[in-house]
Amino acid sequence: MFIGHYAVGFGARGSLRARPGAPSLGTWFLAVQWLDLVWPILVVTGIERLRVVPGDNPFLYLDFTHYPWTHSLLAALVWAVLFGAVYRWRTGDGRNALWLGGGVFSHWVLDLIVHVPDLPLYPGSSVRVGLGLWHSVPGTLIVEGALFVLGLAWYLRRTRALDGVGRWALWGLVAFLLAAYVASLLGPPPPSAMMVGASALLLWVLVPWAYWIDRHRVPAA
Repeated sequence: MFIGHYAVGFGARGSLRARPGAPSLGTWFLAVQWLDLVWPILVVTGIERLRVVPGDNPFLYLDFTHYPWTHSLLAALVWAVLFGAVYRWRTGDGRNALWLGGGVFSHWVLDLIVHVPDLPLYPGSSVRVGLGLWHSVPGTLIVEGALFVLGLAWYLRRTRALDGVGRWALWGLVAFLLAAYVASLLGPPPPSAMMVGASALLLWVLVPWAYWIDRHRVPAA
């Protein structure tokens, strides 16, 4: 799943927007994509591995052969606790720390829905889980597209732009996400696993982009 994770970020930020000290959209993007932000670092350093498998289904181009430190159930839970603990330590805000920890873990839950059985329960586990929605391209597009529309719509309903940055930087981000999603579906398989990891590092750019947007938006009346 890709844009579905960002849907959770948009929706959560919209839901908590009016609360004093609520986490920014950038913080939410960091939380909901944390597993996929750490993952490419481990791929390019050889700690986690994948294979490129050309075929008719673009959602199955990547075979995630070894990623227990980011995408096992236990690892996701540990990352969620650590993320929330660091936020609590830095801000003193325990309530939002819990919400953000849930945002980190939401990534694994959404991946469970779409992935084929490749998510280990813990590092070293031979049991791998995944409900396999990726086997259906139309089904994946409907579910992920609906999540993204709902999350973005809620964020738009709950916030308003202060200026052109708050308006056009947001739509630029939406266009970038959709363009990247469509390109991954219509383009050829990636040339190598290392290229996948290196290109996925670009996801880090979306975090400061989201912080920039959110500074130019305020709670809607």
